[in-house]
Amino acid sequence: MKITVTYFARPGRREEFLHRVVTAGILSAIREEDGCLRYDYYLSCQNEEEILLLEEWESEAHQRLHMEQEHMKRLMDIKNDCIAETRVQKD
Repeated sequence: MKITVTYFARPGRREEFLHRVVTAGILSAIREEDGCLRYDYYLSCQNEEEILLLEEWESEAHQRLHMEQEHMKRLMDIKNDCIAETRVQKD
């Protein structure tokens, strides 16, 4: 299961969002989850507020379980603080 997430950070907060996710150990924890095949952030060169996240999971069940993890609650707190808009596309 592949998911593409486009985040639009609040002005000037893109790097803060990524820094907080990495330093809190959230990115490492997600990548270690059972069924996680890919979880990578990319930055736009055209829009300084845009972040692209590419996720790939072995199954929908793995992805659903991922969303219930404690580190995802911490990620949502950081997201709510730093991100203005989120667009999700599931393939």
